[in-house]
Amino acid sequence: MNDIRHALLWPGIVLTGLALGAIVRLGGLGASAAQWIWLAALLVAGAPVVFRTFRGMFAGQFAADVVATLAIVTAVALDQPLPGLIVVLMQTGGEALERYAAGRASAAVRALEADAPRVAHRKERGDVVDIEVEAIHVNDELVVRPGEMLPCDGIVIEGVSHLDTSRLTGEAMPVRVSAGAEVRSGAINGEGSLTIRATARSSESLYARIVELVRSAEASKAPLQRLADRAAVYFTPLTLAICVVAWFASGDMTRVLSVLVVATPCPLILATPIAIIGGINRAASRQIIMRTGGALERLSHVRIAVFDKTGTLTIGRPEVVDVHTRDGVAASQLMQLAAAVEVGSSHLLAQSVVDAARAYGEIPVAAGIQESPGRGVRGLVGDTAVAIGTQSYLEDVIGARTVVERDGQDVALRAYVALDGRFAGTIDFTDRIRANVPAEVARLRDLGMKRTVLLSGDRSANVRAVADAVGVTEIHGDLLPHEKVEYVARLSRDAPVVMVGDGTNDAPALARADVGIALAGHGGGITAEAADIVLLNDDLSRVADAIVISRRSMRIARQAIGVGLGLSSLAMLVAAAGFIVPVVGALIQEAIDVAVILYALRAGMAPRSDTASPLA
Repeated sequence: MNDIRHALLWPGIVLTGLALGAIVRLGGLGASAAQWIWLAALLVAGAPVVFRTFRGMFAGQFAADVVATLAIVTAVALDQPLPGLIVVLMQTGGEALERYAAGRASAAVRALEADAPRVAHRKERGDVVDIEVEAIHVNDELVVRPGEMLPCDGIVIEGVSHLDTSRLTGEAMPVRVSAGAEVRSGAINGEGSLTIRATARSSESLYARIVELVRSAEASKAPLQRLADRAAVYFTPLTLAICVVAWFASGDMTRVLSVLVVATPCPLILATPIAIIGGINRAASRQIIMRTGGALERLSHVRIAVFDKTGTLTIGRPEVVDVHTRDGVAASQLMQLAAAVEVGSSHLLAQSVVDAARAYGEIPVAAGIQESPGRGVRGLVGDTAVAIGTQSYLEDVIGARTVVERDGQDVALRAYVALDGRFAGTIDFTDRIRANVPAEVARLRDLGMKRTVLLSGDRSANVRAVADAVGVTEIHGDLLPHEKVEYVARLSRDAPVVMVGDGTNDAPALARADVGIALAGHGGGITAEAADIVLLNDDLSRVADAIVISRRSMRIARQAIGVGLGLSSLAMLVAAAGFIVPVVGALIQEAIDVAVILYALRAGMAPRSDTASPLA
């Protein structure tokens, strides 16, 4: 806010000078008095512009404000302060408008920071003490009351509640959590009080990283900004050439001043970062965090889409897909008994069994649970002895060679179940493909992706099955992280590459791609740091949305440059012919620049249809 107020100071001085001079002149106090007032305002407000220009010239930047500075100096030399004041007004007004646009883009950061918790409740010697969130340490036990935001990442150790994770994932449905559940900072606690054990400091937790990602996105300067600077490099000599022609054709320096004031391009150039920031802000509203403006520009050019498999195209967690029973045991009975002994297990598949069993009703309570880590678990459910685990575990529990493999079945993960010492059936698991992936892969092809590639460390047969199911045309399996990097580098030589991944093993390839996109819900940490773009919602439709937003933003930015420079060039020719006086020329240029800047602000607004189609 202070930056915006400071930026408004200079156009405020100009407007005050213009108004005072007009009052003096219209009040009959004399034209010379008005001229002196306008000249004083021009010297005060124009001096910083001239100073910045000369400082830039000494730094080797000859395009930014040269024309504006020449217009100001010429206006003073010809004793025509009024057109010079208008030039300063559009220069400083354009800067203020850019600050305003940047302020609009940083609203997301301010909102995130304003919502962040300031106080946490730490358990100390049986009491609960309020502390600042900065004082949280790993392994602290913290109480999170109903309605409060989780102050850090952690693990629930006591309590049951529902969490609103919409600001992290975009999902509206609350998530039920209980003891053992991993929770992230930024989620809002629902109806129950929770006690969590901190696994990260507040400043290192997910919510803080999201705030920092948004902030770093705003601080960037896109390559298109340099393109606009290069355009100004060519535009400035053109302006000077037209000034020379006007001088030799008429010998009238007033025409030269008219050309200079209509040619002032600086507010026009400011339209470019406004469009970039607007695009970043628009993406953030769809849970797409673009860390740099350069990422937005590069994304608009990508033509090859590369995906990781596990956790990216698939959900990243095994689910129960088939239950096979024998000797008259019902599938519902097998699942509920198995889930009863799995409830307290830390095994990867235990939660999947429990989740699937809930569809059959209330899960019974087990007693006498004994777990063999990595192999299986057993216990008593009522009078029934239940064991679930690997084939070798069940053979050890109920007797060697009593478990028979099922013929014709090939699954990556399978659990074996025994009831009362007899083999009762199997539970098959698979990592399910995300529901919207085939449609989104097709949508990317419609957006001009000439190749879609799947890179994975999984077996090639599994990779091929997933690729065929979702419509990806090229696959490479059994890859180590450095081999993924090599493939991405090879693809990048053919066309710009966007890679989407979620795991730590994807981080090197994400960093090597022209644009790396990380799914925040899985990878976080180094994966998010290596990526150029982070999707807060693990929805692959956001990838296509990001491409559409980037292309629209870059199109608006280029249109702002082309239209503005074209109109200025036309106005220069008319001014050189003597049909525009300096004051009118300055007003015309200001109208051109303000219109172009306002047009660039469209990049931060939702398109009329808001469908994120290629034409949106």
